[in-house]
Amino acid sequence: QVQLVESGGGLVQAGNSLRLSCAASGRTISMYAMGWFRQAPGKVREIVAAISGSGGRTYYADSAKGRFTISRDNAKNTVDLQMNSLKPEDTAVYYCAADRGPYLALSGYDYWGPGTQVTVSS
Repeated sequence: QVQLVESGGGLVQAGNSLRLSCAASGRTISMYAMGWFRQAPGKVREIVAAISGSGGRTYYADSAKGRFTISRDNAKNTVDLQMNSLKPEDTAVYYCAADRGPYLALSGYDYWGPGTQVTVSS
């Protein structure tokens, strides 16, 4: 079992930055692909970014390309999401997730954190 806890959410003005962090416990996550998802009110949860177990491969949704960066520190068992140039449409609950496999995954994640709220004001 892997337990995940997100932190770093909050209220920011458009154009500013936030850094989300996901702390994992229970098992080392070096063999787990990790992802960040988000769900806005009334919308389906969507993937934002993903990273392979080694960190060598990454994926970004079109909405995140050029603005967000996913990274991981397997020694610290953490995964971060640096979000720059935030827009009001980035407002959502952001979730960290782990997939039981080292390869980049876009769906079918096995473990989820409780989420952290990100609100971007215009």
